[in-house]
Amino acid sequence: MRDIRKTDIELLAPAGDWDCMRAAVANGADAVFFGVEKFNARARANNFYTDELPDIMSFLHRYGVKGYLTFNILVFEEELDDARLLIEACIDAGVDAVIVQDLGLVRLIREISPDFPIHGSTQMTITSPEAVEFTKPYNMEIVVLGRENNLKQIRQIGEQAKLPMEVFVHGALCVSYSGQCLTSEMWGGRSANRGECAQACRLPYDLMVDGQPKPMGDVAYLLSPKDLAAIELIPELIEAGVKSFKIEGRLKSPEYVANVVSKYRRAIDRYFDGENPQPTKEELRELEQSFSRGFTYGFLKGTNNKQLVEGTYPKSRGVYLGRVKQILRDGVVCELEAPLKRGDGIVFDTGDPTKKEEGGRVYDLRRKGAKFEGEAPGGVIEIIPGRNDVDLSRVHVGDRIWKTNDPHLDKRLRQTYETDKPYRVFPVRVKVTGAAGQPLRSVWTDTAAGHTVTVESELPLVPAEKRPMDAALFEEQFGRLGGTVFALESVDVHLNGDLILPMRELNQMRRQAAELLLAERERPRAYVKRSVDVYSDTPAAPAKPATPQGGKAQARLTALCRSLPQVEAAVETNVDLIYADFEFIKQFPAAVEACRRAGKRIALATPRIHMPGETGYFKNILNLGPDAVLVRNTGAVYWFMRYLAEHPNEPQPELIGDFSLNVANHKAVSLFLDAGLSRVTPSYDLNIQQMVDLLRRSETSRLEIVIHQHMPMFHTEHCVYCTFMSPGTDYTNCGRPCEEHRASLKDRVGFSHPVRVDEGCRNTVYNAIDQSGAEYLANFMELGVGRYRTEFLEETPEKVREVIGLYERALRGEITGTTVWKTLKSTNQLGVTRGQLVK
Repeated sequence: MRDIRKTDIELLAPAGDWDCMRAAVANGADAVFFGVEKFNARARANNFYTDELPDIMSFLHRYGVKGYLTFNILVFEEELDDARLLIEACIDAGVDAVIVQDLGLVRLIREISPDFPIHGSTQMTITSPEAVEFTKPYNMEIVVLGRENNLKQIRQIGEQAKLPMEVFVHGALCVSYSGQCLTSEMWGGRSANRGECAQACRLPYDLMVDGQPKPMGDVAYLLSPKDLAAIELIPELIEAGVKSFKIEGRLKSPEYVANVVSKYRRAIDRYFDGENPQPTKEELRELEQSFSRGFTYGFLKGTNNKQLVEGTYPKSRGVYLGRVKQILRDGVVCELEAPLKRGDGIVFDTGDPTKKEEGGRVYDLRRKGAKFEGEAPGGVIEIIPGRNDVDLSRVHVGDRIWKTNDPHLDKRLRQTYETDKPYRVFPVRVKVTGAAGQPLRSVWTDTAAGHTVTVESELPLVPAEKRPMDAALFEEQFGRLGGTVFALESVDVHLNGDLILPMRELNQMRRQAAELLLAERERPRAYVKRSVDVYSDTPAAPAKPATPQGGKAQARLTALCRSLPQVEAAVETNVDLIYADFEFIKQFPAAVEACRRAGKRIALATPRIHMPGETGYFKNILNLGPDAVLVRNTGAVYWFMRYLAEHPNEPQPELIGDFSLNVANHKAVSLFLDAGLSRVTPSYDLNIQQMVDLLRRSETSRLEIVIHQHMPMFHTEHCVYCTFMSPGTDYTNCGRPCEEHRASLKDRVGFSHPVRVDEGCRNTVYNAIDQSGAEYLANFMELGVGRYRTEFLEETPEKVREVIGLYERALRGEITGTTVWKTLKSTNQLGVTRGQLVK
């Protein structure tokens, strides 16, 4: 193992407001991440304002803490100039880094500044060494790995890619891969890639198997993971090469921030101090108390679907106390499994959190009818709630009881940051020199920050008649640094003779030195900043329309099929290219053969996610000799570009970037085209106006728009089939029910959304209703878009031919897009939606 120092490790805390930021600093964070009013992935947080950036950075740097601005959303075309202004404000304020999702924004930042630090957000879906390699030309400082990477993979990524890694260690888990969740976008026009997640994963669903409901008891929250708590894995994470330990929670309270940061600070410090780093039971309970849906290691110890999702409740519960054993006239009897005292908050869990739950404050505790003073550590206790808090007629024997709030803990946590004292104090060394007739010269060194300032007295030194100045006097006068962030560590005195100065001179020198050292700490970091026109790289002339001329359509239609019968139907049409996107790679050869027989071009799709050690899948694709590859992640882009460049004598298939690359502006288009893709697919986050804005400034001949599809909403490592349809925990022991059955999730409205698997056992939940952009075809063709994709999921061969036929006629100008829309609306069992395009 390499020699790891404590200074190599960073504890990174969230801050949704000033109190949270103070709580983070006061409790030991090395760095803080925060958002401003625009462009961050927590639109619901209080957030800060751009004009506060200088004050924020001064505050953080005063305490030696770094500040990272979250810019971790997609940036739409008409927002690029505002994005430029925010980046310039960050540079001017000396922000330590920006956390970025959008690769187009990465390109813009590098145009503005070659040295301003960029952190690759978890929203970039970086899960493999190849994905890290893809980022290297853009000189990123660190990458935030996907929360689905396990310890072994984290170590492998670090050893291969050799770029610092940041990993989430505590807080809420997204069930979907970050950057790959389109559910809020699809159902409410509130994109998770824009910081507006509506938490559809926390809603109840019914599990449908082969079209029939599966009895699930009190399990209804099929996509709601427990919360991540990796505090017990601190040693393994450090030794796996993790540099930055990230705590989730910009929507959480300052008490939560104080609690979690202090616990992880202690665990990291204990590891490097050679002490037992494992948390005590009390520390774990306190972590649960601040916020917990139940704790899990997530995927860090590998995939265990049974431990990730329990499914009985979607919100924070706190600390489990036990079950109701008996109901009394004024309370309940419970055998406590955790401490409880008067004033604590409790809730009774009847197994259905969609209904009103009884809960309130503990008014009293009794043991065998006698009043219990102080905290009850455990045992059989009578819990007496406040008189009007709980309707005991709605409480049942067997109900679980949770401690939802501990006022004493909250008070203790608030005291850490609600104080007038400095949160941290740093050692200062002073060297004093002087001779009679000269000023006293003092050199002050802030050893933690490495800053040195020199302060001289205004009056000259004079010979002392009685008490000359000595080291003890200087220690006394220069040591009066209370109220500042400094504490005197040592004074080195070198005076020529017995000398003296008025005490007011020494006091003034001390105050001036403290001010100068503080100014050095708070001085903004300096970066290169260039003036940039964000649209100077757009096409000089508008694109030629791809509208019908002389009776022939310039635009071409492609079809993505998810079954062999769909491929066999599509080859009978005039589509230009057929994509095969099958659940299992063993089905690919038959699709290639069907296209070859019909003289059709075929593209094979990569998985949406690429993990370490999965490049064999890519090689298998190339071995089948496709005409093109639909590339769905940056790791795949890097691997194919490198492999094909190293093997120029092998067939060179066309590389087409899919929607999952999250291309939302012309700079992202250019970045991927420059990387070697022949064309790219715009993000599904764009509505019609945002799409038009993108097309006006992009090389539209190299774009392909998905015009018809079932929106892929959740894309997740959590397997519904394994968790709820088998006794197993992962792919090795689940019995693969996905090969025999079809699962879907029925929502509250009554729609059943199909769940499909891929070769890596990842699940995609697709929207039940088709989405069509047919009404906007004329707009897109006028702007020069020449390729349109129709995507199929569970359609019959007859439906495939019908849908393709409608769009082909529209591209030839024989019918309007509105006619296509109306026809689909009338012939589809569930109708059709315009989806995010119309929002």
